[in-house]
Amino acid sequence: MKRTYPLITIATVTFNADEVLERTFRSVEAQAYPRIEHLIVDGGSTDHTLSIVRQYVERNTQPQHNIRIVSESDKGLYDAMNKAITMCEGDYIVFLNAGDKLHDNNTIEELVKTIDWEHRGANPAIVYGETDLVDADGKFVRHRRLQAPEKLTAHSFLSGMLVCHQSFYVRTDLAKQVRYDLSYRFSADYDWCVRLLQRAERRRMRIVNTHLILTDYLNEGLTTKNHRKSLIERFRIMKRHYGTFHAIGAHLWFVVRGVVKR
Repeated sequence: MKRTYPLITIATVTFNADEVLERTFRSVEAQAYPRIEHLIVDGGSTDHTLSIVRQYVERNTQPQHNIRIVSESDKGLYDAMNKAITMCEGDYIVFLNAGDKLHDNNTIEELVKTIDWEHRGANPAIVYGETDLVDADGKFVRHRRLQAPEKLTAHSFLSGMLVCHQSFYVRTDLAKQVRYDLSYRFSADYDWCVRLLQRAERRRMRIVNTHLILTDYLNEGLTTKNHRKSLIERFRIMKRHYGTFHAIGAHLWFVVRGVVKR
């Protein structure tokens, strides 16, 4: 019997991102792994973003890379991400936003090897790995300070977002059951990851550590630019999932950890 391999959906949400978008596209089209669906969900950009998207489609040299685009107004970043989940046809979905890129040309191929692909109902719920930080020119800054734990659980996120959102691959059937909560403007990704992990644990689904650097993350995202507001939201999310006592204890530890590292 001929072996089949999973279709990986990479979702890129854009809005007036012409300065950083090209390197994201280049990293996807350079992937050696053929079975990729690239969803581009644009919020109605008024700069050169859509022109760059059209050029990307025209030069697509991987006929098995299926590029799909929607450009329309939305209610913000997380609303656009929910649209991507709705549109997604792959077996796994990951969000690679404008300015971020896959770590190297074999990233998806190496990730798929760790999945131990069987059939849709038996594969891992979540596959995760490490992240490097890059600057506005795409140059390496440092390894992400928060490292992915050997074994990831919902409780792990009480110590912060130990796995970067862009290095968190989710089985699509599971993602379609857990949408981003639009009541959070800056930390809905943190909440989404926790709820996915909780659901996977309840259903006793596998969560796999690839032990790979998966993503080069642009260190100037929405959360970074709104750090204080993001922290307030994260505290609310921690209270919701872990209780007030644990949320307060975690944030006291964050303060101590920050002082020690100075």
